[in-house]
Amino acid sequence: MARTASKMLELGTRAPDFKLMDTITDHLTTLDDVKGERGTLVMFICNHCPFVKHINEEIVRLANDYRPLDFGFVGIMSNDIENYPEDNPARMKENAMKYQYSFPYLFDGTQEIAKAYDAACTPDFFLFNDELKLVYRGQLDDSRPGNGIHPSGRDLREAMDAILNNRKVSENQKPSIGCNIKWK
Repeated sequence: MARTASKMLELGTRAPDFKLMDTITDHLTTLDDVKGERGTLVMFICNHCPFVKHINEEIVRLANDYRPLDFGFVGIMSNDIENYPEDNPARMKENAMKYQYSFPYLFDGTQEIAKAYDAACTPDFFLFNDELKLVYRGQLDDSRPGNGIHPSGRDLREAMDAILNNRKVSENQKPSIGCNIKWK
């Protein structure tokens, strides 16, 4: 199992726009469509990665807890589907239904959006404030497959709670660790 770390895009970076197909609804979806009034979480995830499989239930809980508090959520899959057919759009929709994603699950077939966000691994998380400025990037929490720590979303929850309480998000952030994005 490869262990690739986030590249840690510079804080304050504006969220790159996108227009991608939502594999759940078959509709084109933009950043404005998913933007939340308080903040927006962009997650680079996929179906086959054991790191994502390990946290799938927690990202669903996170979305279910924070979407009612005016946070927007979106999952983006950017892997090469020729060499990783488990990540193709039909399988993405199956995975979204299996885990009951309450957020769009977008297919980045050109990989341009992953490059725009400087995403490096799955999972890779980018939290933007109400002005779409990056305030958090990195890990969900300290859990990893096989390390005995149950996924809690602690790091992301602390960042989102800071936004909710009008506090500055701590700049002490750990990179996410996961499978590298499968580039073409």
